[in-house]
Amino acid sequence: MLPRLNLIILLVLLGNVCMSQQTAEEFTQTTRYLLYLPDGYNADTSQRWPLMMFLHGSGESGNDPEKVKVNGPPKLIAGGRKFPFLVVSPQAASSQDGFQPKVLKAMLDELKQKYRVDPDRVYLTGLSMGGFASWELAQEYPEEFAAVIPVCGGGDTSKCWKLRHMPIWNFHGALDRNVPLASSQRMVDAVRQFNPTIRFTIYPETGHNSWEQAYDTDSLYIWMLSQKKFRFKQVALTPNELKQFEGRYRNADNDSFILVRDDKKLMVFEKNSPGEKIEVRPLGADRFFLFENQLTEIIISRSSSGEVTGFTVYDRNKITPFNRYP
Repeated sequence: MLPRLNLIILLVLLGNVCMSQQTAEEFTQTTRYLLYLPDGYNADTSQRWPLMMFLHGSGESGNDPEKVKVNGPPKLIAGGRKFPFLVVSPQAASSQDGFQPKVLKAMLDELKQKYRVDPDRVYLTGLSMGGFASWELAQEYPEEFAAVIPVCGGGDTSKCWKLRHMPIWNFHGALDRNVPLASSQRMVDAVRQFNPTIRFTIYPETGHNSWEQAYDTDSLYIWMLSQKKFRFKQVALTPNELKQFEGRYRNADNDSFILVRDDKKLMVFEKNSPGEKIEVRPLGADRFFLFENQLTEIIISRSSSGEVTGFTVYDRNKITPFNRYP
């Protein structure tokens, strides 16, 4: 659905003046994590650095971050490996609860404020339980990451359309008995319908510990650092090209929108709120967007004769088709 203005309703509840005194208290949720700062980080206080978020497997859960050093990038760093980027490795409190996307997002927001992180080069990876969490977190916040690298994981294939602009490199061992290869294959197949550039590496003689080969591959980090967060880029269409899209559109819930040219721009507004106009910016002849850093995308549909018959909105959480009507 297209963005709308939020109405904030403030409810004031009046209680009995004789009620007991209340005191202000605070609840804080603690997330433990390992943090690696690259050589040279403190030398130039103006430079912004890439950041990798690594999510561990179920065996490293608990309240001792030292356990996170057992596998993946934290293990390599503990062994002396140096990376030209920050690495944050949060620890899940329990394998039963795993990683919570909202908690990880809040932690990432804090890291961006506290450290000199390049917001266009934030990368996400994880193994096993963390591989599943990587898929989930990327689907929940696709606008946050420049690339995602799941290792021997899996996830919800119905949400893979959200990753249509996400660079992805997935790894799995063909002999994995803990997380079957099919878990990754299903995700890769689902993503490929929307994002044919996805990479998938299968190690034919490897079991569950495919992360050992994956994270020890220099080409992985070279590829990763070459990726930047996706942003829409506007192109120019002539007034005549824009004119063909003018009209009224309605979805199955009878939400109605009107597209109209305004000062050589294509604008959209709700039928019942004509004063709230938003520019619809062209990506090409039949694709539009609203804001460069929000993944709301509008794709035009046409009849066999080329006439515009409607459009489909790919919003943050759902896909909504609209039909043109007189």
